[in-house]
Amino acid sequence: MSNIGQDFAHALPSQGRWKEDISRWLAEDVPSFDIGGYVVGEDIKSATLWCKQSGVLAGVPFAQEVFNQVGVTAEWKVKEGEYIKADGSNKVAVAIITGPVRKLLLAERTALNILARASGVATQSYEIVTLAKEAGFSGVIAGTRKTTPGLRAVEKYAMIVGGADPHRYDLSSMVMLKDNHVWSTGSITNAVKAARRVAGFATKIEVEVGSEDEADEAIAAGADVIMLDNFKGTELQAAALSIKERWAGKKHFLLECSGGLTKSNIKEYLTNEIDIYSTSSIHQGVSTIDFSLKINV
Repeated sequence: MSNIGQDFAHALPSQGRWKEDISRWLAEDVPSFDIGGYVVGEDIKSATLWCKQSGVLAGVPFAQEVFNQVGVTAEWKVKEGEYIKADGSNKVAVAIITGPVRKLLLAERTALNILARASGVATQSYEIVTLAKEAGFSGVIAGTRKTTPGLRAVEKYAMIVGGADPHRYDLSSMVMLKDNHVWSTGSITNAVKAARRVAGFATKIEVEVGSEDEADEAIAAGADVIMLDNFKGTELQAAALSIKERWAGKKHFLLECSGGLTKSNIKEYLTNEIDIYSTSSIHQGVSTIDFSLKINV
């Protein structure tokens, strides 16, 4: 079986802002003297990076860049995207890190924080996507742009590792016209036409709507994706079916639903009349996964 596309790190640019972020995070952790580094010195040691809690391993290329920048080597024992079964009494060795002791400790907290956050998002993504599939949903579970400032690359990357769709990365990735855009331009039609003049044919336009009438206007205006915002339960299912039937064979579009999806309500919430469910519950307020780094003695 081909392994093409299986290494998530290949999606990251070889150079770019994410590596500059690593440099800033390391500088943030040592803004002045590193007294602890002075204490331990330059003896070459190895340390084991342990996972102490079950979850999906994510954030490896970011952690690896931390190790690269401080000048230590890492031998990874677990492949990114694998689900690790671990707890306090059953730790799993994720990697062996080797180099001068002071540099091992210099890398420790930044690398662990990245892995903890990324693995938490990947695990939550994996669990929600799995529940959706088990409920018979055949569409897409996507994240949102409600990411932590400064951590968007890590969190969007972690969604992908966990099996979720990252949705748009930023305001430039896709046009999303919400109520404020519509109110500012006077109508959904005006907003879509203005967006299309600048976006061109290659950029999708999505419109947030609060009723079937607004959905019809957006579809007629040429929107590619219609977001049914904060529709609930049977109301959502009925609206989605009605819209799809009304426009069958006339216009191509995708229906998206946003707001309210959680692990606890997923079976009642999902319908295959919706193509995309976007939710911040896969990345906002999720628990981290516990990692530690211990010098081998």
